[in-house]
Formats: sequence, structure tokens, C-alpha cells
Amino acid sequence: MGVLNVTPDSFSDGGDFLDEARSVARLREIAAEGAVICDVGAESTRPGSAPVAADEELRRLAPVFAALAPVGAPQTPAGAEPAVTLPISVDTSKAPVADAAIRAGAVLVNDVTAGRGDADLLPLVADRNAAVCLVHMLGEPRTMQEAPRYDDVVDEVRSFLESRLDAAVRAGVKEDRVLLDPGIGFGKRLEDNLALLRALGSLAAIGRPIVIGVSRKSMFGALLGRAVDERAAGSIAAGLLAVDAGAAVLRVHDVRDTADALRVWQAVRGGG
Repeated sequence: MGVLNVTPDSFSDGGDFLDEARSVARLREIAAEGAVICDVGAESTRPGSAPVAADEELRRLAPVFAALAPVGAPQTPAGAEPAVTLPISVDTSKAPVADAAIRAGAVLVNDVTAGRGDADLLPLVADRNAAVCLVHMLGEPRTMQEAPRYDDVVDEVRSFLESRLDAAVRAGVKEDRVLLDPGIGFGKRLEDNLALLRALGSLAAIGRPIVIGVSRKSMFGALLGRAVDERAAGSIAAGLLAVDAGAAVLRVHDVRDTADALRVWQAVRGGG
């Protein structure tokens, strides 16, 4: 899952793709570099970030939506830029934004509030027969890294994900349309992140695909002393270990390098 942030303040690439032409060009690059889905977000969820209104999210996302291939669209006219056919996930917790994204062709809603931020989101996903990724986050982005504490982080995160899976199913979402994300870095200390990565088998035992987003996160600054743009190697190492432990999806910024690493890993493992 390639990451495309059309935001001014994301921790890794904030401001890089606010320009319409650059955001669409990056979307095409993500497809060419080997991603099988692109997660597009217009509201930063980095620690300390401020919320964004739905109409501003939609304004930022409009160029990406316009570049997507509409369902049943005719062949691209000669000389025109071909539409993007890479499946899209929208990183939002707001039902109106998710609705517009699904209408534009998005197949997945990636919600860091796990359906708690907007009571209409899970029913909307159910009505549209879309998929949803439910993420564990302690508190909200502005406060989640203010002294987070757990008695047993693995048990608490697993219980949360199970309860939100149940809430999604009760809202009408088909269970086979739900993915789960333990939220590495979302209200977690370094030791919490490492414990969750070690225990991915326990989370995968819930029975739904596990999404892992470790790409360029502050844990690698703490472990390696690396700046944000120097964390690709650490991110890829953690990602491969996560896949080996049961993760189904890696959410990454460095798409080409991660895809190459996965291909080598698969070859050594026997093409699993």
C-alpha cells in the first residue's frame, strides 16, 4: 500500500504533493513502482496535528479523484493522459469524504478512529459494500503521544480491534471486508510498538488481514538516530519481519524499495 499525502503537515512528506500536478504524478509513480493499492489522505494524523474540515479534505483530494478511471469509463481518447487504474484507499474518518471517495472509485476506507470519529462512517461503508481498515489509536492525533500507558499493550490492542470488528459487523459491514491495523506509533511508546510487532501472530489470529504502517516512523529515530528521510532501511526491515509474522499489508512511503525487498523475501521463502 503506497502512501500519498496531499497535506501541508504530514510528518514525512507534508507539502510535497499539495500541488495538483505533483499529487497526480506521484499517484502514477506509486502504481509504476509496484504498489497494489494507494492510500490517499488529506488530513495529517501525525502526533500533534490539527483536524481538517471535510470540505478542505475534499478540495485537496479532488485532483486525485479526477485522475481515477471511472467505473465503466470508455477508452481514453487519443493523446489524453490515461486514467489511473490502481485501486485507491482513502485515509479519512469522515463519512462525507469517504462517500465522495467511494463514488470516485475508492475501494477501501482507512479510518484511524476505527469508526468512532463519525457514527455515519461504518453504515456508509456497509451501504456501499466497500472495505474498511480499523486502526487502533489511543486518544486523538493532537494528544496521542502525551504519555501513553498500557498495562498490557498487546492484550488491550487486540481487545480493541475485536470490539471494533464487532461494531463494524453490527453496522452491516461484511466481516470479509474488514482489515485491522494495530496503529504502530498511534499513542504508543517505542516498547509498545516493538511488543506489537513481536505479537502480530496473536493479532492475525483474530482472523482478519493485518495492516502494518511503520514507514519512516519515529521509532526508527529512537532506535537508529535517523532523520525522517533516512529511515527507509529500518522501515523495510521491520516490514519484512511483520510480513513474516503474519501481516497482510504494508503501508509504505518507499514503494519501489519495499516491493523489491518483498520480491527477494518471497524468492528466498519459496514464493509464498
